[in-house]
Amino acid sequence: MQNDVKAGELDRRIVAALQLNGRASWGAVAKYAGTSESTVLRRAAQLTESGQLRVIGVVDVLRCGLGVPVLVRFRCRPGTAGAVAEAVAARPETRYASVLTGSADCTAELVLPTHSDVARLQLDGLPVGGDVLETETLAVMRTFTSNHDWDSGVLGPDAVAGLRGEDVRPFEEQLWERPPEKLDELDLAIIAALGEDGRMSFKELSRQVGSSESTAARRVDSLVKRGCLRFRTLAEPGILGFAVEFMLWLSVLPGHLDAAGQQLAAHPGTRYLSATTGRFNLVGQVVLRHYGELYRHTTDVVGALPGLQAADVTLQVSTLKRAWTPTPRTILEEA
Repeated sequence: MQNDVKAGELDRRIVAALQLNGRASWGAVAKYAGTSESTVLRRAAQLTESGQLRVIGVVDVLRCGLGVPVLVRFRCRPGTAGAVAEAVAARPETRYASVLTGSADCTAELVLPTHSDVARLQLDGLPVGGDVLETETLAVMRTFTSNHDWDSGVLGPDAVAGLRGEDVRPFEEQLWERPPEKLDELDLAIIAALGEDGRMSFKELSRQVGSSESTAARRVDSLVKRGCLRFRTLAEPGILGFAVEFMLWLSVLPGHLDAAGQQLAAHPGTRYLSATTGRFNLVGQVVLRHYGELYRHTTDVVGALPGLQAADVTLQVSTLKRAWTPTPRTILEEA
């Protein structure tokens, strides 16, 4: 039992380090995890093989003009939420999908080519059969913070400074007045390859995309510096010690929206937060370590937001897809 506890704590520190920098060297991960590099390599390999850990490259679709994120809430016939979520998760435009409990039965984030496609989605609906009673579509206007930027708090400020370095612009922070970054065929090939394996070596990357190693390295550095590419560590919150995951759907007076967004984004449990269109104009994904913390989070954190008019909390029962990728549970069920 003691060895299991130690192994769990070590895994937590390894994942937390990779959450801060998915492409950090194994030596750097070992330094902040407090163990040897060989141990980190062994544990990381075991976590990866079991489907509990994966690092992928992700493109900022807004910054690169590749799509528009929208959030969709579903109300379903009793007993069908799981099937609806699975059907939605299977769609290629779905980046995230989960089953909820509360006023909505499941939710998904889709990336659509243009805003006209958002309108078509609202008019035609999602073809998931007669189990869906009602849908509500919210287009993302601005992202305050995202899962890619989140600091789990498992490691201290020295690790944050050493692994993450200088501050970066928020992922998918839309700046509508700026033209999108232009990506050529090589950029897109690099993004696709790193989307499968974010820790791929430059030697292997160059082989896959048909360029020299130095060119591949230079392009990756350019994509990161331009804010087009980030590295996302995929691991379920439970590995990091968070037992509760939920969605916040908030209605905030427009004049207070920015202040409320900044305030809530600064909370350590906020993994994702965006301003959206619709009756809920501030939507977040939050994790807490214990269910008992949910009440105080509602009263003290959500209740203290300026301009708050209404709040809705939906607990995440299960998550099927994150960052385009099936979750470990789905992978294990399909194996």
